[in-house]
Amino acid sequence: MLEIYDWEGVGFEPLVFTDNWQAALLNWEPLFERANLDEIERHNHTDEVFVLLRGQAALFTRRDGEPLRAVEMDSGKIYNVPAGVWHNIVATRDVRFLIVEDRDTHIHDTEIRPITTDELAQLDAQLPNWARMDSAGQ
Repeated sequence: MLEIYDWEGVGFEPLVFTDNWQAALLNWEPLFERANLDEIERHNHTDEVFVLLRGQAALFTRRDGEPLRAVEMDSGKIYNVPAGVWHNIVATRDVRFLIVEDRDTHIHDTEIRPITTDELAQLDAQLPNWARMDSAGQ
């Protein structure tokens, strides 16, 4: 027996559930553009795994009391964001991720806050050139 799932819509869609974890696909949404970036999130009780499947993305993270760190992602590598670490993404319009996390983390264990001006400055200093372009590619 085999179950096959796909999601071509905008944003996040959990598709496979067990009692303990879920797998989701995450496609581009407007908040992934640097010009639209206004928030950062964390999960206080669970890690979150990102696997870049296509496109270009920069995953940025920050622990309280530490500077923000941005990493340009490589396709096919596993990126684990530990519980309690603030994070978000800047990505191209063709981006797609596989997300694995505890079941219903996005509902029960997500804290979101505005990203600060200082954090944006730290991010801008680290972003690759493609991520600095606006949606028109300029």
